[in-house]
Amino acid sequence: MKLGLRLTTASALALLVLVPFALIAALVAGGWAPLHDLDEAVTNSLHSWALGHPHWTTANVWWTNVFAPFPLRAAALGLVIWLLRRRAKRLALWVVTTMVVGGLLGVVLKLLVGRHRPDLLEPVARATGFSFPSGHALNAALTAGVFVLVLLPVARGAWRWVLWAAAIGVTVLTGLSRIVLGVHWTSDVVAGTLLGVAVVTATAAAFPRLRHEPVVEQGLEPDLADATPR
Repeated sequence: MKLGLRLTTASALALLVLVPFALIAALVAGGWAPLHDLDEAVTNSLHSWALGHPHWTTANVWWTNVFAPFPLRAAALGLVIWLLRRRAKRLALWVVTTMVVGGLLGVVLKLLVGRHRPDLLEPVARATGFSFPSGHALNAALTAGVFVLVLLPVARGAWRWVLWAAAIGVTVLTGLSRIVLGVHWTSDVVAGTLLGVAVVTATAAAFPRLRHEPVVEQGLEPDLADATPR
């Protein structure tokens, strides 16, 4: 796919993802009753399930701690170091930019919206700070996105499916764990995931405007790798 078409496609995708995110954010900020009622119904249902299945609840606590924002950022930092050791400065810069921009947006939106977390009578977990959007869901989507776009060009055969499955699995299960544990509303998690996908897509759209350099098989530019003399 030509560079201009890829940029247009990525930009359009980022916009399409931002539209539902903006809609959810507006409904949450406006206190739209139907959305609140839906969030509350899902939270109460999953909370009852969590109270009746303590072993699964413990598993969710373990998962949400392993894939919390700081461990995910540490994994992204490891990816940056790996890229720098291979003189892939452009890709390393993209990973850092994506993680920082996404993280800052999450913090700013939490302060602007100021949504409170679920208040349950018998909580199975606790979390501090505002609720919207979910930082766990946001950072899971950001980290999964940067790993997929950096490693996909060099993945071969079944490893491509493994990479996609791992990225989707980490993103979905991390977000779900926050709802099961009763520390986020469902709309917080959906919005966090959408925002993460939008940030990754937007920065990836801007990325080819930077100068090209040999990276792990050209990273984000697989069609360039095909044209590279062997």
